[in-house]
Amino acid sequence: MPAADYLISGAVAVGAGLDRTAALQIMISRPIVAAPLTGWLLGEPLVGLQVGALLELLWLGRLPVGAAIPPDDTQVAVASTLLTITMGESLALSGLPLLLLCTLVAMPLGKIGQLAERLARDWNGRLLIVAETALEAGDLAAAERSHLWGLAHFALASLASFAVIVLTGTLTLHALAPLLAGPVEAAAGGLRLTFPLVGIAIILGSLNVKRARTLFGASFATTLLLLWLL
Repeated sequence: MPAADYLISGAVAVGAGLDRTAALQIMISRPIVAAPLTGWLLGEPLVGLQVGALLELLWLGRLPVGAAIPPDDTQVAVASTLLTITMGESLALSGLPLLLLCTLVAMPLGKIGQLAERLARDWNGRLLIVAETALEAGDLAAAERSHLWGLAHFALASLASFAVIVLTGTLTLHALAPLLAGPVEAAAGGLRLTFPLVGIAIILGSLNVKRARTLFGASFATTLLLLWLL
């Protein structure tokens, strides 16, 4: 049932969103985990695994650590999986082309999650002052409420990001699918290869390793050789 799919995906979006920085941090927020989890709960684990594999390397070097707020790859992964599973019939697409199109449309929308998380952190900065005042007054209950409100702000930011990505992605896909379906279908094989290659390049570019270009060139040549042999 589509409504149930959206509710389940929304629950995953909130849980995985909290895992990014606010609670747990057991890595279910990573695309390689969040997307397969979403796909499994929706009955399509292979779709989630494919989405997660495409997205993981792209943001592996950009983690929400300290004051850094990268685009929300978690919500992109969950939303891409949901869109791929639910929109195939309406777009008259299936398989890899559908998956690639949904993922490409959702990826730029990760900036929405970045903005939402920044707002949540700003709100929680104000809550810190409230909590400190409560502790000075010996009001532990008020301090605890401030802490829980902080978690709620991150949860709301995750849910809002997920909802906006899904809604905007749905509208964009309906508008652009007639134009992009053919080119994406024709270039599906090359696009699938591009994701890991770009991800490897990003990781090598962020590493303080000598001869990074040589390593990337060797990886690229090896991948092409393996594809040719297979």
